[in-house]
Amino acid sequence: MSFESLGLAAPICQAVAAAGYTAPTPVQERVIPEALEGRDLMVSSQTGSGKTAAFMLPALQLLTEPHAANGRGPRVLVLVPTRELSLQVTKAAETYGRRLGRVRTVSIVGGMPYPVQNRLLQAGAEIIVATPGRLLDQMQSGRVDLSRLQLLVLDEADRMLDMGFKDDLEAIVARMPAERQTVLFSATLDGNIARLAGALLRNPARIEIDSSRTRHENIAQRMHFADDLGHKNRLLDHVLRDAEVNQAIVFTATKRAADELALDLHSKGYAVAALHGDMNQGARNRTLQALHRGRLRVLVATDVAARGIDVHGISHVINYDLPRQAEDYVHRIGRTGRAGRSGIAISLVNPREHAQVRTIERYTAQPIPVSVIEGLEPKVRAFAKPSGPSRRPAGRSSGKPSGRSFRSGR
Repeated sequence: MSFESLGLAAPICQAVAAAGYTAPTPVQERVIPEALEGRDLMVSSQTGSGKTAAFMLPALQLLTEPHAANGRGPRVLVLVPTRELSLQVTKAAETYGRRLGRVRTVSIVGGMPYPVQNRLLQAGAEIIVATPGRLLDQMQSGRVDLSRLQLLVLDEADRMLDMGFKDDLEAIVARMPAERQTVLFSATLDGNIARLAGALLRNPARIEIDSSRTRHENIAQRMHFADDLGHKNRLLDHVLRDAEVNQAIVFTATKRAADELALDLHSKGYAVAALHGDMNQGARNRTLQALHRGRLRVLVATDVAARGIDVHGISHVINYDLPRQAEDYVHRIGRTGRAGRSGIAISLVNPREHAQVRTIERYTAQPIPVSVIEGLEPKVRAFAKPSGPSRRPAGRSSGKPSGRSFRSGR
């Protein structure tokens, strides 16, 4: 199947081809035709599946037709949970819309100076990509008028609810035309998301492709047991020295841990930086730019800060600390293996994390194989029972796991 066969305009297909994409992904095959028909949609799709293009291409197609109402307000609004995801979506709009002529996209997020945003909004925009809190501020100041809105996209709606944006979402939607199209993307479509969809969407089609519980077939997962912090740091150093590591994201549980680990890795000679919510927007942007340009080999990040990062060079994701929620594990490892590429996800697990590992394995319906590196074996005997192929000297590295799950390694 081709992008042309989905009904997209020639200039959009040309821009997609120029970006290096030749065929739609499964989520794009399902979502784009339904979106072009003007239907409301509830979509569950894993990270790295091409969901941004799945909603952005129909949004751009909408802009190829004139609007019946005059005015300067946006015709498309994309709401996202984080600044980083806003930048990713804005970049996609600019990339895929570059052959359509004058299509202006403005990103409205916290951390950007109000005078800068005010000038951008004053110039007008067909597409606004925003975090809910900052957009609501601008709406209440009279700088954003949604009376011409035709398409609302809620990207990572589950994360927006988790971050406490429910009231902001309701206040924003209350100022929109009732006769709009709404497309919602979420890791899951039940519970709070189902209730939100019931309030905002009209007879939506439900599409579930590559949901959070499906396997990341192109991502090789494994874990190493660590006795203590020193052992964990030695394991991390060994993994990062592997020549196969192009760029890696290392996840920590706290902002302080991210800063401390980044400093430690820097002292060992790695091109590394931390990324977390306490950094100002300028520092965050500089760090992400360095990652995109390949000047950073390692990014140490927290969950929220890393949401929306889409860098093709990320070959490895390393869970220095396991996430508290199994769903976050899926989002983390989805930073690698994007757009059909292969990737490696490694978790460094301490003896107290039995339950977390079991929860992740149940959630993904997939065992995480255990690997042991010769010279860096765990001292706890219950953890040190790898089969032959997984045992390798500390001077070498291999992406091949032992093939055993956490449960079989007890």
